[in-house]
Amino acid sequence: MTQRAPSGAAVLKPDVTAAIIRAVLAELVERSYARLSMEGVAKRAGTSKSALYRRWPTKQDMVLAVLADISVPMADVTETGDLRRDMRAAAESMAAWLASEPYAKIIPDLIAEAHRTPALAEAISVSLAKPRRAQLRSLLTRAIDRGDLPADTDMEMAQDLVAALIYWRMVVRQAPAEPRYLDHVTDTALRALRATGTGMREA
Repeated sequence: MTQRAPSGAAVLKPDVTAAIIRAVLAELVERSYARLSMEGVAKRAGTSKSALYRRWPTKQDMVLAVLADISVPMADVTETGDLRRDMRAAAESMAAWLASEPYAKIIPDLIAEAHRTPALAEAISVSLAKPRRAQLRSLLTRAIDRGDLPADTDMEMAQDLVAALIYWRMVVRQAPAEPRYLDHVTDTALRALRATGTGMREA
């Protein structure tokens, strides 16, 4: 016997959700986070504001849910057991994320807005930064278990090294991250991690 949804229950149609996601990304690119509105997203998606509010309680929740659903999986790297190869893949993944449309425009704007809005900064950390960093942390932890990195490797610093170099080059300097540059980043990060046995260790 087929169960029916309770009377008055929201039915979240996949095609409407997909249209909303496309609209969120387009509005972020064209209008920026600060100027994006639920009204604008609903109009572009060809739906109602109530359809948005049935899915997300606020603009912030909507934007970060959309970005996290796409961005977090992009950080996933298939581990090979070769630390240099895995780190190189992580570097390439980071560069591809920052270079891809629409994130090349969205991420810098979102980070700038976060500097002005502490609550947004915290939400970005929870929804985007921590899940993406967790994937690299897992890779590094297994490298330590194999003996490829010192047991007291500073995990916080290790997770920062590759991302910081690539972000600075691509977002701040607006320079491309060519394959040779990613090779250099990988090798520089590995030399630094293998050379430091102590330092700021994450609690």
